[in-house]
Amino acid sequence: MNKLSLFTAALFLTTFAFAEPAKVRLWPDGAPGAKSDTDKDQPFINVWPAAKEKANGAAFVVCPGGGYGGLAADHEGVQVAKWFNGIGVSAFVLHYRLGSAGYHFPTQLIDVQRAIRHVRANAKQYGIDPQRIGIIGFSAGGHLTSMAATMFDEKPAGATNDAVDQVSARPDVAAPTYPVISMIEDYGHKGSRKNLLGPNDNDELAKHVSTETRVTANTPPTFIFQTDEDTVVPAENAVAFYLACRKNKVPAELHIYRPGPHGVGLFLGDPVLGTWSGHLRDWLRNQGFLKPAKRTAIEGKVTVNGKPISWGSVIFTPEDPSAPVACARVMGGKFKLDDKTGPVLGKVKLTVSYSAADVPGLETADGTVATKEQKPGAGDWNLEVGENAKMQVLEVSR
Repeated sequence: MNKLSLFTAALFLTTFAFAEPAKVRLWPDGAPGAKSDTDKDQPFINVWPAAKEKANGAAFVVCPGGGYGGLAADHEGVQVAKWFNGIGVSAFVLHYRLGSAGYHFPTQLIDVQRAIRHVRANAKQYGIDPQRIGIIGFSAGGHLTSMAATMFDEKPAGATNDAVDQVSARPDVAAPTYPVISMIEDYGHKGSRKNLLGPNDNDELAKHVSTETRVTANTPPTFIFQTDEDTVVPAENAVAFYLACRKNKVPAELHIYRPGPHGVGLFLGDPVLGTWSGHLRDWLRNQGFLKPAKRTAIEGKVTVNGKPISWGSVIFTPEDPSAPVACARVMGGKFKLDDKTGPVLGKVKLTVSYSAADVPGLETADGTVATKEQKPGAGDWNLEVGENAKMQVLEVSR
């Protein structure tokens, strides 16, 4: 067993045996271009594996922000890693090199590419799926995330070329969060540009790292969170990246909340703003990222008391809390989903919603009805979904 293998084996035993994260240097023998052997010169990840009883095989590299001059490693690192662990996802918090320590582009791109490659190259030992590795970053870490999502094939000058570097650096999903995106527009964050580009700063290089210009059809599915009140890194950054994704037909979801200053992190203590991570969880679930599951096309009819419902929905919820949930819109009593949006195979619970006006004399607070029972007192409404699901006739009685 070589030196790296011995190191790796010891690391994994340590990581899974204790609650505290293991610190893993991305280059055990020294990072390229490092000025010294200190932590600020040797990029590393803190490894937060999901508990065995919760682990679903997915993983995220987490990039704290700090304007490329510091790292908000607690509320944009540790707290985020623990949140991911709570939904069964292993997390790897990246401590990348900073402009304040004399490291400038392309060093940060080299570091984030290496982090993704390290996690993917060691997927078996970490107990994760090499095809389900995402990346999330905050503020300048969001910019680093967007570089990882758009510049994964770039081979920066000074990068190493060992066995780990032969592995793909493309993340499978990306979540730039209140991100710095443009380095050329007026709404760009000047401090991040200064720290990232350093003495080599020029407009050509700034355009090169303005990631709204780097999106292609190969950019992974993207989730973006932003606040309207952010004046440090204005929402124009997030919007520009979203529109670039849309232009290139990259699946993308953008959530902009009105309240909230820059740098809020998860902000779980806020009853409104703190809901954004729930949207991220749902998005990951329905992407099939948390649990890959075969889906099938399905169509059918829905009636209440023998008559087609005018409009409503049918939700197909699988037993596995990580597997995708399907929701079909019902119009004129009919619904239809294709094999990309349909329910997963196996047992699912049904929830049917419809207009209260479909039942003469029925009044509800919001004019709608939602039921998990086919008829009152029948208990959960279950359906066994098979491949090429036949026409379903869902009959509600009340």
